[in-house]
Amino acid sequence: MRLLIAIPVFNELKYVDHVLDKVKRFHSDILVIDDGSSDGTGELLAKRDDIKLIRHAVNRGYGQSLIDAFEYADAHGYDWVITMDCDEQHEPEMIPGFIREIKTNEWDVISGSRYMDTSGAKGLPPGDRRAINATITATINGLFKWNLTDAFCGFKAHRTSAMKRLHLDETGYAFPLQFWPRAARENLRITEIPVRLIYNDPNRYFGGQLDDASIRLKHYLDVLNRELQTPPSPEPALAEECCCGCE
Repeated sequence: MRLLIAIPVFNELKYVDHVLDKVKRFHSDILVIDDGSSDGTGELLAKRDDIKLIRHAVNRGYGQSLIDAFEYADAHGYDWVITMDCDEQHEPEMIPGFIREIKTNEWDVISGSRYMDTSGAKGLPPGDRRAINATITATINGLFKWNLTDAFCGFKAHRTSAMKRLHLDETGYAFPLQFWPRAARENLRITEIPVRLIYNDPNRYFGGQLDDASIRLKHYLDVLNRELQTPPSPEPALAEECCCGCE
């Protein structure tokens, strides 16, 4: 089983070296997707010879970084991709837990959940993020008869061959609203495992209109409705400049 750890980054100069050094304690094959950073993150990454690197000349969106990771994994013969953020909200110590589930060969998607067990939580998400996550998670569960507890967690393990079947093209932070319906359509086998709820910086922003919670929720629901009613649209998502897309 060939496994790739994929880490989207955008202006993460403060965290990136420390996070990568911790990840390498658990797995050596790491792909970083620098989504147009302008704070020196890209230059720092270019100096490292222990990672694989994709650099976007401009910010193309969190979803595009994940799509690039899946395409890279497929092109280079990786069986699984674990995606995680680079802001110390996803703990590399959880990687062995994902690997244990991968080795059961029972799943196509192993999704982290910050809300299965909040006893070890460090910080709390802003109220609007938690409310939007709860609304979208309940909507997804109602549509597909699932029992998800966290629709937006970016800490996931993905079977590469399954991702190829989804033909994903939602480039922004509404990526999960395309991902989940297509996963349901393809009858992917999905499970959740608990990961620790960590919010180090409640002031993290999405950028532009998406900083307004009502606009953000409407955007998510619009993408979901479009996905349910029509084939995937080639239109780009709203432009975003956020460094962390987790609700």
